[in-house]
Amino acid sequence: MATIQTLLAFVLALGILVAVHEFGHYWVARRLGVKILRFSLGFGPVVWSRQRGETEFAVAAVPLGGYVKMLDEREGEVAEHELARAFNRQPLGTRIAVVAAGPLANFLLAFAAYWLTLVIGVSGPRPIIGDVEAGSIAARAGLRAGSEITAIDGRATATWDGVFRRALDAILDGSSVTVTVREGNRERTAVLDFQGLTIDDLGEGDFLSEIGVTPERATIPPRIERVVPGEPAAAAGLRAGDLVLSTDGKPITDWADWVALIRDNPARTLAVEVRRGGETLGIELTPRRDEESGTAIGRIGAEVHIPDDLPPMAVGIERYGPLEALAGGAERTWEMTKTTGKFLLKMVTGEASVRNLSGPISIAHYAGASARLGFARFVEFLALVSVSLGVLNLLPIPLLDGGHLLYYLIESVTRRPVSETVQAYGQQIGLVMLLGLMGLAVYNDILRML
Repeated sequence: MATIQTLLAFVLALGILVAVHEFGHYWVARRLGVKILRFSLGFGPVVWSRQRGETEFAVAAVPLGGYVKMLDEREGEVAEHELARAFNRQPLGTRIAVVAAGPLANFLLAFAAYWLTLVIGVSGPRPIIGDVEAGSIAARAGLRAGSEITAIDGRATATWDGVFRRALDAILDGSSVTVTVREGNRERTAVLDFQGLTIDDLGEGDFLSEIGVTPERATIPPRIERVVPGEPAAAAGLRAGDLVLSTDGKPITDWADWVALIRDNPARTLAVEVRRGGETLGIELTPRRDEESGTAIGRIGAEVHIPDDLPPMAVGIERYGPLEALAGGAERTWEMTKTTGKFLLKMVTGEASVRNLSGPISIAHYAGASARLGFARFVEFLALVSVSLGVLNLLPIPLLDGGHLLYYLIESVTRRPVSETVQAYGQQIGLVMLLGLMGLAVYNDILRML
């Protein structure tokens, strides 16, 4: 069921993103007098089409993209009475407007999506600090357990997601942010310095763990719900219902603490004391050695029992009125555009690893995960990917909109179009570059799955 939901969410998201992008080209071209022959969602064999006026609207078999086919002498013979409507005959300004309209439509979709999420309201755990690791970035900033982060650089943060989003630009720059924290009835400021922390660090782990913060959470007793057959917990004799009392003489009162201890001791035999019914038992447990992001960790194959009376998590919600959300939507769109551009630049310069590239498999996974979290999260996912699509299409790579805009920039300087021979070579180079990027992204996806 989850796989079907993921697939449907991916197809829906991709369909919306491609349709909006291509509609941008279509709408502006129509308004500026260019004849549109076909508006297609997808590539390859046509599975559905309908003629509306002079334009054929089609859905093709390969759903990874789309195109708008305009009347153009470079692609076929054009009747003399329609030459004025051919794209290649249009003034430079018209051609620039038509090509730029696709990415612009993606940015407008992101703005509308962010506006909608802010009106609906996006909820998440409130940014209350549960613990601070000694010597960490958070500890050096003077953050303390029990404090709540209320703002980053003067901008309010209602959730941990908001904290990360506000801090991301500074992480990419290796700079610092001013954090406002509430401690009891008073507020104070602290400075989080991200020098030395890179986006690759975040790719290997979690933002909060990298800065040394554990969010506040309810304490869950270390009682086992189920053991996986064939795994170390089952082999050691642990059973469902066992309550862990201590490990190597250290008292255990929280499941998360026990998980951390197990992970830190791969292939090492631990003396575990458990209560089973009214009896206390000693068990020798050796966690299986595993690897996570190149680091050795321990696993035992046991699941936690969640009590029915567990206290609810403190939840924050970010919500604005329709007018106020306009500014918020514009701000978020600009933030994500700037962050995406910086991230791509860092990959080109080698400051960020290409392992961070995501392909269709990862995007499908995120689409499904966001859909399961609710409508607002799915719309927020659409906004994020729409920004990424807009930025990527503006890259000066032949075959992309940015490549065509580069040609037009050259034309505006030289006062003559780039030759068809140069454009043909450019298309070949662009095709190789895009296939290489897609191959790398899919390779990264497969590595994440493995």
